[in-house]
Amino acid sequence: MMDGSRGPIRYPFDTAPDPDGAVEIAPGVLWLRLPLPMALDHVNVYALDDGDGWTLVDTGISSRRSRAIWATLLAGPLGGRPVNRVIVTHHHPDHVGLAGWFQSEHGAELWTSRTAWLFARMLQLDEQDRPAPETLAHYRGAGMDPALLERRASERPFNFADTVAPMPLGFRNLAEGDVIRAGGRDWDVRLGDGHAPDHVTLWSRDDTLVIGGDQLLPSISPNLGVYATEPLNDPVAAWIDSCTRLAAHARQDHLVLPGHKLPFTGLPTRLQQMIDNHHGALDRLRAHLAQPRTACECFLPLFKREIAEGEYGLALVEAVGHVNHLFLTGQARRWRRADGAWLYQMADNDREIRDRPAAMH
Repeated sequence: MMDGSRGPIRYPFDTAPDPDGAVEIAPGVLWLRLPLPMALDHVNVYALDDGDGWTLVDTGISSRRSRAIWATLLAGPLGGRPVNRVIVTHHHPDHVGLAGWFQSEHGAELWTSRTAWLFARMLQLDEQDRPAPETLAHYRGAGMDPALLERRASERPFNFADTVAPMPLGFRNLAEGDVIRAGGRDWDVRLGDGHAPDHVTLWSRDDTLVIGGDQLLPSISPNLGVYATEPLNDPVAAWIDSCTRLAAHARQDHLVLPGHKLPFTGLPTRLQQMIDNHHGALDRLRAHLAQPRTACECFLPLFKREIAEGEYGLALVEAVGHVNHLFLTGQARRWRRADGAWLYQMADNDREIRDRPAAMH
């Protein structure tokens, strides 16, 4: 059991690397940063020196710009030595995007959790010209604005393959409790959940480094979304459980290398903040659901601000995650409105909860 005493969150490195540069975090550990074409405009990746080559942790998205940046990084900060292995923390495009390219073009091995590999490869192969009927039904069930729903139905949706390179067969599974060697260190593999299933985090046995991906971010909260692939998922419960489990291993002096923003110390404090943030959101949601509401009518209490159209999709899936949590834990009931949207309302203890999954009775 680690010393979980809490102290302030600090940022030992106040300047991020340029896209063609690197910051040495510790001997044999380089911090690199790739640009992203979105509001969160970067992803952190890490290069671990294995002597005869490098292990990369995450890759950025697949694009001509990203591949050009990697060519500069490989020739410059990485000294022309080969990338022998890529570790992917989770299946989202900004982390797995170029993993298949490193496999096919550079001969690297891919190591990740089985769930992350299966999701990434399935989604990479699933190209759609228009949203699937199940996706439109999911949007309708959340109460998406009808005009926006009509427009989305006629447009090509984002496809995983737009920013994720083809992934050849073959990977090495990383499971909870594994110990791997990289960058001159032994790392404990610990898996998180909520933002992405079986999200890999790495905890060094030889110093204070922790590679956190999106499971351990310093100043922003990762999206806890529910999609048409698993419409009754409860990522909020999974997230709170993961933060609680990881807190048992967290120390104040751990230097966390996150997937976005700056490396930080104060992990016990940050984990508690992330738990408290969602308990606070659920408290606001309970008050809001004194009256029947759709998931999309819950944006303001959940996010405490107006949601613009560019953020609408991520807000929708996270709102569904939170109302699902209240429904699946028996705190709220739901029923279909005439237009197909689900209405949610806090349940009286003596009122029958309708439409509950059989496993939840």
